[in-house]
Amino acid sequence: MSPFLAGVLQLLALIAALALAYRPLGDHMAKVYSSDRHLRVEKWIYRAVGANPTVEMRRPAYLRGVLAFSAVSVLFLFLLQRVQGSLPGSLGFASIDPDQAFNTAASFVSNTNWQSYYGEQAMGHVVQTGGLAVQNFVSAAVGMAVAVALVRGFARSRTGELGNFWADLVRGVVRILLPLAVIGAVVLVACGAIQNFAGIHEVGQFLGGTQQWNGGAVASQEVIKELGTNGGGYFNANSAHPFENPNGFTNLFEIFLILLIPFSLTRTFGRMVGSIRQGYAILGTMAAIWIAFVLLMWATEFNGHGPAFEAAGGAMEGKETRFGIGASSIFAVSTTLTSTGAVDSFHSSYTGLGGGITMLGMMLGEIAPGGVGSGLYGMLIMAVIAVFVAGLMVGRTPEYLGKKIGTREIKFAACYILVTPALVLGFTAAAMTLDTTPGSMTNSGAHGFSEVLYAYTSGANNNGSAFAGLNADTPGFNTTIGLAMLLGRFVPMVFVLALAGSLAEQSPVPKTAGTLRTEKPLFTGLLVGTIVIITGLTYFPALALGPLAEGLAS
Repeated sequence: MSPFLAGVLQLLALIAALALAYRPLGDHMAKVYSSDRHLRVEKWIYRAVGANPTVEMRRPAYLRGVLAFSAVSVLFLFLLQRVQGSLPGSLGFASIDPDQAFNTAASFVSNTNWQSYYGEQAMGHVVQTGGLAVQNFVSAAVGMAVAVALVRGFARSRTGELGNFWADLVRGVVRILLPLAVIGAVVLVACGAIQNFAGIHEVGQFLGGTQQWNGGAVASQEVIKELGTNGGGYFNANSAHPFENPNGFTNLFEIFLILLIPFSLTRTFGRMVGSIRQGYAILGTMAAIWIAFVLLMWATEFNGHGPAFEAAGGAMEGKETRFGIGASSIFAVSTTLTSTGAVDSFHSSYTGLGGGITMLGMMLGEIAPGGVGSGLYGMLIMAVIAVFVAGLMVGRTPEYLGKKIGTREIKFAACYILVTPALVLGFTAAAMTLDTTPGSMTNSGAHGFSEVLYAYTSGANNNGSAFAGLNADTPGFNTTIGLAMLLGRFVPMVFVLALAGSLAEQSPVPKTAGTLRTEKPLFTGLLVGTIVIITGLTYFPALALGPLAEGLAS
């Protein structure tokens, strides 16, 4: 079987699995966030944190809950790393330096999981399981809670109430993420991923000699890193490591986990706003972009020129021979079109245009299908922009889901889409002016610029993957990328919740003959065009200096 045909079959199998899970999981999540019932274990958690889950919150209170919980999480994870050397199960590793501890705390709390350290050489069992794995659950649940708050803004009328943050957070973990993670971990262990608390031990090498390896609760952390679109890795090789990703089946299963909740949330959205077809329109937009990016990546990676490309059947540099170009490309596209950041191949070794595709996926805002929660609210923001553009073209007051998109709403949406590009381009420009930056770059020229651009794109968009040619373990990069991750995560949430509150206060607008049908394929096409045009206008100059220049020169 040719590598290309194998890739096509894997893509079809992945689509079929996602289609089977779409309806039951989407409906389940809608019931979870619409229920008035609290499980006994959830009540224990509410008592422990002193929260009243029955009190409805307006936008300021909901936002305070998000920011307060996240701030405490950053502080806790920072301190846990700083005292690692004194903890049991540290495997002899020293405490983490302050700048790297801040970077890691910001990374995992912001659902980014950028890592400027070697996991198996820096973090002991307590930090891995009690710190990083816990944040994989709760940071994902925070994103889902904010997305649900925005959906309630569309669904509710004449009230500013958006639900209860603490109830949404706890339910997301207890009823959605935890059960799925348990099932997924069992599958990974059955397929060869490791799950233990073993210490460091010597293993033999194929060509002689030995190498040190440590064990860990790898399968359980691997499943939530993918399921919660967190990223990161227990080992530095990430999902290319056989302890994390043993074979071709687990590779496809991990891609499935990455895409499962973001795609299914569109069904949840349709259920909660009372129109399944609206959910299908958002799903169609996400799926169209994702499939288009997979095909573009295959075009760049299978069709390289030269004897080495022809002998290997394509651009195999930096790719696992266990997975090949087809599966590696699907993984790369899926991980950068979501806020996952896990990798099973070396993105820096992709062709110039292939590396540009991974960057562009993040620059779109990671909305196809995007991160857990963040993908849905990012796409709904773009839908608001698309409706506004359509209203300008036909001379009507724009409406979406029965809500007027006025000056106030469009200001919130505009601020949302400006935050991340400002962070990416601002930090990249500042870094390139420093005399210390060339010392961290493995390559010069266009590829070296791409390394820096990719790092801040990944950080500000809360992705977490890297071109890997950049040594980001310096005080400057640790601090600035950490700031980019926190600002890129929580400043947009401010505008999302502001928009949600504004929409929830409105009275519904009745449909007329001139109302734009946002559940139709025409709107899906308009939405795709809006996303591509806005991203192109924003990032094209930076892309032209990096991956486009490299790709055209090769």
